[in-house]
Amino acid sequence: MSENRARQFRVTGTARRDIAGILKRSLRDFGMDAAVRYRALVRQALRDHKWPGSTERPELMVDGARTYHISLSRNRVADGRVRDPRHLVLYRQSPDGTVEVARILHDSCELTHHIPADYRRPPA
Repeated sequence: MSENRARQFRVTGTARRDIAGILKRSLRDFGMDAAVRYRALVRQALRDHKWPGSTERPELMVDGARTYHISLSRNRVADGRVRDPRHLVLYRQSPDGTVEVARILHDSCELTHHIPADYRRPPA
């Protein structure tokens, strides 16, 4: 089952770096316990592959772009609750059905400035 799931779900290197930076800042600003809780929340958000509550983002000019705020996964985390999660997952589903996570961004970011180049739709 994990092999099949791996083919259907991919976290890009950029998104992995986003996660590392988020957790580093969480540790620095809020301490180890908070960083552990935030990591558990990010993991749960990534596991919630059907992502109820995700939002289509056609204004990003990316075919199939969607965002999912990680706060929607708070009730499914067993290891403590994050009070005020502030990040969202930017993802899309490819034609073969693979869900590709491009970025994990702070919800105050201007998304259009953080879209990977290969996500941008070429001008018409």
